[in-house]
Amino acid sequence: MKLNRLLISTAVLAASVSPAFAQGSKLTGTPMGSDVSQARNVFDGNLNTYFRGSYYADWNGNATYVRNWAGLDLGKKYVIKKVGIAPYVSKYAHLAVVQGANNADFSDALPIAMFKSAPAEGKVTYVDVHVSRGFRYVRVVATASAGYFAEVEFYGTQGEGDDSQFYQITDLPTVSFNTPGMAEIKSKEDKHPGSYVAVISDGGRTLLVDANAQMKGRGNGSWTFPKKPFQIKFEKKKQPLDAPAKAKKWTLINNYGDKTLMRNKVAYEMSREAGMPFTPYCTFVDVIYNGEYEGAYQLCDQVEVNPGRVELTEMLPTDTSGDALTGGYFIEIDAYANQEVSWFTSDKGIPVTIKSPKDDEIVAAQSQYIQRFFNKFEASVFASNFTDPVNGYRKYLDLDSFLKYFILCELNGNVDSFWSTYLWKERSEDIFHVGPIWDIDLGFQNTGSPYPVSSMNDFLYTHKDASKASASMEELVNRIVKEDAGAKKRMSEIWSDLRNNYNFSADYFNGLIDEYAETLSESQELNFMRWPILSKSVQKSQRIWYTYEAEVKNIKDYITDRFPKLDELIGYKQSSGIDGIFTDVEDADAPVELFNLQGQRVTSSDPAPGIYIRRCGGKTEKIVIR
Repeated sequence: MKLNRLLISTAVLAASVSPAFAQGSKLTGTPMGSDVSQARNVFDGNLNTYFRGSYYADWNGNATYVRNWAGLDLGKKYVIKKVGIAPYVSKYAHLAVVQGANNADFSDALPIAMFKSAPAEGKVTYVDVHVSRGFRYVRVVATASAGYFAEVEFYGTQGEGDDSQFYQITDLPTVSFNTPGMAEIKSKEDKHPGSYVAVISDGGRTLLVDANAQMKGRGNGSWTFPKKPFQIKFEKKKQPLDAPAKAKKWTLINNYGDKTLMRNKVAYEMSREAGMPFTPYCTFVDVIYNGEYEGAYQLCDQVEVNPGRVELTEMLPTDTSGDALTGGYFIEIDAYANQEVSWFTSDKGIPVTIKSPKDDEIVAAQSQYIQRFFNKFEASVFASNFTDPVNGYRKYLDLDSFLKYFILCELNGNVDSFWSTYLWKERSEDIFHVGPIWDIDLGFQNTGSPYPVSSMNDFLYTHKDASKASASMEELVNRIVKEDAGAKKRMSEIWSDLRNNYNFSADYFNGLIDEYAETLSESQELNFMRWPILSKSVQKSQRIWYTYEAEVKNIKDYITDRFPKLDELIGYKQSSGIDGIFTDVEDADAPVELFNLQGQRVTSSDPAPGIYIRRCGGKTEKIVIR
């Protein structure tokens, strides 16, 4: 009997302590930190001593770049199972990122956990860690604060571990990057080779790493925001996540001024549905920058000549004569052109950046050729015979690509559409193609003027607050879409085809927006904890909607209103469901009679597929019903 009681007691004891064994032991080591003397306070077991780093902000509350952290050199590798924080001031500990590394300078640091809400003061709050790799060095990094950590605790088991499981902040892939020495990226020109970039996806089961990548800033207006956009340049070409291209350069779009965090993504799906030759790849991600949580971003293609991107013949510096000199060229009508290295101003004053050949590869003969060719195209648009289908501007412009670009810009409401416009020219072709669309953060009713866009009785690009690279650029667009009857007719045909035969409807795109909002659900909450701007206007006098849900509703309402407005402005011809036949919207109520080939009238509202005789408004014709 005593033996049985002993066995039962032993079993109860084992059950009670097994969770502790699963979490490992509380770890000790040598304190490390951005301020080592203060970091020791974090591991002394005293809640009244604390770590407080530096933190400075300007008058607008924008923080100076700092990274405050406290951690341990464990002496050996441990698989971390649990981390605890006792904050001295709770509000400064939320969004703190926990990292593990095997280099003493944390150059190879990876996220292993994050405190997604403010821990309570006066006690230790724990988060479980589900990362299988062992780390010698561990730390907690404050996000946008001085830290005020009173105590930090790490628990784990000794060992190398394995690479079967890593940490994602949310269901979105996590992109984490460390610059050498945790140096700040100060500008678009401030390059940091030797950066460590990790892309964690597939629920933490997939890790893509480049330990010798280059990080730098990017963007023009978007670089002025406190939440910065970045460019990744891998050491060798890589194909992250489900991207179609294998390339070195990738962009991290910050979406600071787009409080839905999805405007570019929606616009690119519109472009893809319209069949544009190239639509940028774009996917939602969470970003960690030198240990600090930066928020929700989009990982996108770099807009460049590359297989899977803008697919053109890439020129060599020796391509200076004959057919080789004719392409391929990738250019941008660009209001910021004078800030670039390779650029020119056209005869009509339109600023143009030459994107390819690249700045460090282009030679004078190539620069002169593409400038002359652009000027010929420009002159043809402003010539007296510009509408001539053979000798007018169509000789130098793929009209369909221009009109699709125009339609997409009017649909997505991008007020910067002709502030920045890409064109490309292939070798042996004497014609410009237009695209891709890019940078739609001001689209979908994200500015205070014009508001609402669909109250305009003209196209958006004509509004005084719609930005153009130059006055001549607006005149050039006017010539094509307003003064060329043939182009107007063709635009109506393209729009009608998209509306009738593709997923070009408010219901379809609003359904996508609902899906994206669900995908972003957790990430957007964290993003607006990091950047509390929902109650602020941050660009172009945008209207304030105060909640994420209301921001999403705003773009859905815009899309719902925009489709019928463009039906009116462009001239939508509704399909009858019959091959080759369109019926004007205003004649939709005209009586229609249908007969089979035996002359018998067909009264069914859903006739069987076949050949019929259709009579409408005195006109009789043979039709095919599919």
